[in-house]
Amino acid sequence: MHKVPAMLLAAAVCAAFSATAAPFTPKSDSEVVERLPSTANDPSIRRVDSLRKQLIAKPEDSALRIEIARRYFDLAMAQGDPRYVGYAAAALNPAERSSAKDANFWLARGLLQQYSHDFEGAMKSLSKASELDPQSAEPIAWRAAIDMVQARYPESLSECTKLVPLTHPLFAQGCTAYVQAATGHLPEAYAALKKEVAAAGATAPELQLWAQTRLAEMAIRLGQPAEAEAHFKEALKLGVTDQFLLGAWSDFLISQNRSPEAIKLLADWERSDVLLLRLALAGKAAKDSRAANWASQLRERFDAAALRGDRLHEQEAARFELDVEGRPDKALAYATRNYTQQKESRDAEILMRTALAANQPKAAQPALDWLRESHYQDASFTKLADQLAAKGATR
Repeated sequence: MHKVPAMLLAAAVCAAFSATAAPFTPKSDSEVVERLPSTANDPSIRRVDSLRKQLIAKPEDSALRIEIARRYFDLAMAQGDPRYVGYAAAALNPAERSSAKDANFWLARGLLQQYSHDFEGAMKSLSKASELDPQSAEPIAWRAAIDMVQARYPESLSECTKLVPLTHPLFAQGCTAYVQAATGHLPEAYAALKKEVAAAGATAPELQLWAQTRLAEMAIRLGQPAEAEAHFKEALKLGVTDQFLLGAWSDFLISQNRSPEAIKLLADWERSDVLLLRLALAGKAAKDSRAANWASQLRERFDAAALRGDRLHEQEAARFELDVEGRPDKALAYATRNYTQQKESRDAEILMRTALAANQPKAAQPALDWLRESHYQDASFTKLADQLAAKGATR
């Protein structure tokens, strides 16, 4: 099965912060602070639990440590609980001394570094993984994703080209289409990826989900909501747990004034900070009686993150302050700091929206510059740019 990590980085960089309400220091290493949700029927969790038991008997087994780290990282991506990343790091770190020539170690390390927004360190680790295993597509795909987050489009496209001989044509084409869609070729990218999906035949569900989600996002930007919904439903039919898909689908439902459907979809996802934000947004829009509780939970998590100096969640914090709390000045502060690290379209959008709401149009200038230079196509972005220009920003 082909791994499909690259453009799912959005999920990684959106995944945020601990649900802990206040700092707490355990009295000893053996003290159990909290056990993550687990179900006896979840094969992914059963498998990693089994591997952890094996590790107790073989603590020097570096390959086992790396596998455990990857499985915990995959759980964090699927379920949106960043505490699994902590488990992954705890498993991986002791393997550093014995794994200097192991490509899988450097790949796992790069994934954890990018999750923590150490993009420079992640790029170095992923390059090391490619040096040790030039035939592996994963490090290349992740470098392409990091380049996208940093708005380095030529570099990202170059990495996508390297994928062509190494991975499934659908993934390589999808990588290229994702870059093209961000750089002034949205209709062509949508058509090319849609054609590749139709030609791909039976492929891994994860790869199909990734492609359908990308198509849905492109269709939204093209002003084709019916097509977007069809792509989302194709992705959902695959039965793969994926918090990025749930977040994108619930955003779509909220934008279409279908917030009760989003609330029903996310009923069991309060543990995911990213999805709890959608619950708070949908709850407010639908005037749901649980909306205040969802907002309160998020407020506690953001406050705890601020106490730790945690900056992983500033895009979500900006959206929370603007759309839930109604505090544009505080939202703009979050969005401005976030844009110094991340420059994806959603980062530019929240910077423009908060600058407009705070009546500080020139604060959005970095996003407006990105919009002009990238040739990114989205009617809602054009409208925001026009409104900001009317207030004094440079279009």
